Amino acid sequence: MKDILQELEGRRANARLGGGQKRIDSQHAKGKLTARERIELLLDEGSFEEFDMFVSHRCTDFGMEKQKPAGDGVVTGWGTINGRMVYVFSQDFTVFGGSLSETHAQKICKIMDMAMQNGAPVIGLNDSGGARIQEGVASLAGYAEVFQRNIMASGVVPQISVIMGPCAGGAVYSPAMTDFIFMVKDSSYMFVTGPDVVKTVTNEVVTAEELGGACTHTKKSSVADGAFENDVEALAEVRRLVDFLPLNNRQKPPVRPFFDEPGRVEASLDTLIPENANTPYDMKELILKIADEGDFYEIQQDYAKNIITGFIRMEGQTVGVVANQPMVLAGCLDIDSSRKAARFVRFCDAFEIPILTLVDVPGFLPGTSQEYGGVIKHGAKLLFAYGEATVPKVTVITRKAYGGAYDVMASKHLRGDFNYAWPTAEIAVMGAKGATEIIHRGDLGDAEKIAQHTKDYEDRFANPFVAAERGFIDEVIMPHSTRRRVSRAFASLRGKSLKNPWKKHDNIPL
Repeated sequence: MKDILQELEGRRANARLGGGQKRIDSQHAKGKLTARERIELLLDEGSFEEFDMFVSHRCTDFGMEKQKPAGDGVVTGWGTINGRMVYVFSQDFTVFGGSLSETHAQKICKIMDMAMQNGAPVIGLNDSGGARIQEGVASLAGYAEVFQRNIMASGVVPQISVIMGPCAGGAVYSPAMTDFIFMVKDSSYMFVTGPDVVKTVTNEVVTAEELGGACTHTKKSSVADGAFENDVEALAEVRRLVDFLPLNNRQKPPVRPFFDEPGRVEASLDTLIPENANTPYDMKELILKIADEGDFYEIQQDYAKNIITGFIRMEGQTVGVVANQPMVLAGCLDIDSSRKAARFVRFCDAFEIPILTLVDVPGFLPGTSQEYGGVIKHGAKLLFAYGEATVPKVTVITRKAYGGAYDVMASKHLRGDFNYAWPTAEIAVMGAKGATEIIHRGDLGDAEKIAQHTKDYEDRFANPFVAAERGFIDEVIMPHSTRRRVSRAFASLRGKSLKNPWKKHDNIPL
């Protein structure tokens, strides 16, 4: 019996070494952790239960039968994050460069199937050289099996991808279908075709970092939701994100203890809006001042900065925030911000996370580049996302809400539950100057008359009361009481039940 136990311990120790000490040292030299070290940091101490530690590949071509490391380049299993169950796979770059084989894919598929069956999130730690060339089409089939599970799990359990090394070719499409993608600066990259192929086909000379590094995907392409300095920070931030999310689409997000008074008054908000309507201010200040303990987890911080998306808690409960940012492009909606916010709203709706919308939007960004790029269709994505969402929706208009952008930003007409406005709100078809020049175009030569007409228009429409008279605004509230009013609104909506008409699925304007 003792011999058998010793053999088991020996086999386990061998499996834990992955590709061997030399390759582990090489991984450390690049500033990267090993697959197992990453799992230890991600999960609660001692909570990891591993599956398929001794699985090995079945390939017999190209001398592969002589190298059959246990685990086949991926560590899979389940554990807990702050006591809540998650499933995880972590690719091991020390074993065949983390390349995906038929059995490697089967291990990932097994835990994805279990996550769906048991209703828990899937977290993938990607660090792979791509498909294992020696296995040919079998490895491609493995990718497709993983893709199909990503699709089936979408909107059922949260899926989070962390790119912690290379991720190229077909491998990129699995993370692309997950809910959140995070990258590690300087040590991770994603692209469909690498720099060498790009040079051969298009004659462009580009580095891997420029083509698909963290900076590229967080600022230019919007493929990634965030980038972190190193493996340790990335994994700590994933733990923080999981704390905001429900385990699956049939559960509510977790309720955390909070030490912040729901009725807290913030007198400084009464002076947040500048006297001059064209002067910007930082909308993040408002978000931080109404959130529990000023805690805000921002998503896609470096992309389309004219709109802000992320999670806060109110009375310990998760709330998704979408807010125009007057500091960038005056808070205008454009192609990028519409796509960013629409995807976030749809995620919140899929997982029963209430949505708070903070509005200061002068309209859609004009110009040929926007029109040629399809701003009509992209703007419609955000409109569609808000209109189909059945979760509690609370909207606060702080200043401008002009034209179609007023409608799009969770207006009453898109089934907003509580629509508040500050006294500084201006809800109108357009700004006073533009409106006056259209209505009174006959007086354009008379500056005095135009000034008077502009003032008259401002007096009539540059306030929230016309909309309030129609019932489109439920209440004009004092800025300092925003946290209390919004907290109470969400509290009253906890029992909300709203269903859309039956359909196989909608046809969102993609």
